[in-house]
This record gives sequence, structure tokens and C-alpha cells, in this order.
Amino acid sequence: MTALANVLSIPLVIALIPYGLAPPLQAQTTPSRIDLVVVGGEGAVNGLLQRVTQDPSVRIEDPDHQPVSGAVVTFNLPISGTSGEFGNGSKNSSVVTGADGLAAARGLRTNEIPGRFQILITASYRGLTARGFINQNNEGVVAAKTHHGGGKIIVILAVVGAAAAGGAVAVTRKGGNASSIPSGPTAPTPIGITPGTGAITHP
Repeated sequence: MTALANVLSIPLVIALIPYGLAPPLQAQTTPSRIDLVVVGGEGAVNGLLQRVTQDPSVRIEDPDHQPVSGAVVTFNLPISGTSGEFGNGSKNSSVVTGADGLAAARGLRTNEIPGRFQILITASYRGLTARGFINQNNEGVVAAKTHHGGGKIIVILAVVGAAAAGGAVAVTRKGGNASSIPSGPTAPTPIGITPGTGAITHP
């Protein structure tokens, strides 16, 4: 009899919908508390200046371990030291949980400082709050940048005299004194000959 009554009530409910008289749909009740459960990213080891190997992610549940949808979850990175940035270029990222209660921070990239860091996670839902941490490690070495400074060697080529004459090379360091440039070979002294005397004279 009860089953028949339920079947007969369906057309009545449908007929009342246009008049706003249909019974309201059951909304998600507010739990007594919410719990934050880490489901991804704990203990991940990342390279420097790279995407993390595991996106930090959590699940928001009620006391009966049922997912809570519509909770706002915020992931917060350290503002200094070993840290990184989320895909939005910021130190924090907020996500709203879906029907599965899951929230993940996408696009996290590490900075150039190796070490261990913690991601602080806070969740809020209808006046209820929960918080937790995800621990990760950044490992590796960043290649040192090459700076062009006082050690730069300057080579100067100088040609002295005619094309047949030799050159000199002066090697200096920036800010130092140039080495002396040796002179070229000395030209030979001309010899004069006086006709008819058989004598050779010098000018």
C-alpha cells in the first residue's frame, strides 16, 4: 500500500512545481565539525626552480567521513626562505571543494633555495574551520652565473713602422697599466761613395 501511495504522489508533486508548492529539495546539512585530510603531496621531493612532483591536495570531510562540498580551502606557502609560487604567481591559492570534497593547488613551482618547507592549509565551511600542513623538500644545486668583471683580459695589437717591421703585443688587465711596446729594428746608416777617388766616406 505504501509503495502504491508513493507512486501516486509523483504526479501530484510534478503538478505542484509550477505553482511553487513542491516540497523543497533536501540541502546539505551543516556538520558539527569539518576535518582536513591530506591526500597528496606529503613528503614530495622537488627539484629547484621546477614544478613539484606532487600537487598538494586535501579532502574535507564531516565527522562521518563524508565529503563536504562548497568548502573554501586555501594553500599558503612560506613568504621567505625555501618556498615557491603557485600557478597564479602568488604565495597562496584558494580552491572550493566539489562533491568529492577534494581541493588541490595546481601549478606550484619551487624557488632556488634548497631545504624543507611546509604548506599551511586552512579550510572554512559555514563558520567551521580546519587546518593542516603538507611537508615537502626542495633539493638540487643552481648553476652559478658568470659575471664579467675585472678579470677580463684585453689584447691589443699594434703595428709599428713599415709593413716589413715587426709588431708588438701589449696584454693588459682592466684597470691595470699597459706593458711597454718594444721599438722596431733600427734602419741601417747610409754609405756614401765619391767617384774617382776610390775612397769610401760616411756622411
